[in-house]
This record gives sequence, C-alpha cells and structure tokens, in this order.
Amino acid sequence: MTKTEKITTKKYRVPLHIIDLDEEGYHPLINIRVFGKRFKVVLDTGASKTAFDKTLLLQAYAKAVLNISDRLSTGLGTTTMESSTALITDLHLGKLLIDKFEVAVLDLSTINIAYRQLGHPEVLGVIGGDILMKYKAVIDYGKEKMVLKRTI
Repeated sequence: MTKTEKITTKKYRVPLHIIDLDEEGYHPLINIRVFGKRFKVVLDTGASKTAFDKTLLLQAYAKAVLNISDRLSTGLGTTTMESSTALITDLHLGKLLIDKFEVAVLDLSTINIAYRQLGHPEVLGVIGGDILMKYKAVIDYGKEKMVLKRTI
C-alpha cells in the first residue's frame, strides 16, 4: 500500500426481525436477496458456516450447481447430515453484495415445518459465523439491527 492509498471501512446496516418461538427462545431473521429473489434467513451466531436449504435453493435457481461434500454436517437436531456446497455469486445482505461465496446446502425442511407450525415464514437457511466474522458483524437485539463492515 502506498502513502496515497487510504483504507476505509464501509458499514452496512441490516434490519433484524426477531421472532418468538413460543417459550423456546427467539430467532433473529434478516432479509436477503439471492438470484434476484428475496428470502428470509436466520441469523445464527452458533452456526459455523452459512447454509441454505436444498429444496428452496433449487426452486429459486434450478441451474444452481451443487457439489457433493465429503464432510458430514452436524447440528440442526441431528448428529450427521449429508451435505453439498454451492457457489453463490450474488448474495445481498441489505446493500452489501457478497459475490463468489460458498454455502453449505442441506435439507432444512424440519426447520421450515416447525416455523410454519408456529405461524412464521419459511427461511432459505442460516447466515453463519463465516459471514459474521468476515464482515465483523455487530448485532443489536435492542435496536433490531445488524451492522456489517467491509474494508475497502
């Protein structure tokens, strides 16, 4: 970096929608856009990797290329789950565009069944620690917002 180059940090504010899970706690949801379509996702600080539901992803973009993963995923109420990955080239979190980002692709139908039973909208998946860490997420439940930072 030369003396004339300046490092700047741009902040992106993303509204949270907090849903009540009937005495089981709360989930913060955010709106995202993928393949030009809008979806809700869970903001999951306990998830190490961002993951999308296989069925909803393929409905959104039938040409999505899934790569079978040799790793088994853990969590989500199961000890092991077969997974794939997909390269997402146009993930928008608010005004932040994340291009060429690999997500895990799993069967998340049980989450959406539970959400429907509680009267909540379906979610495409979860935004995990990979994005939250990379973009230095600051989550404010009281103000119902998340701030992401990108160094330019």
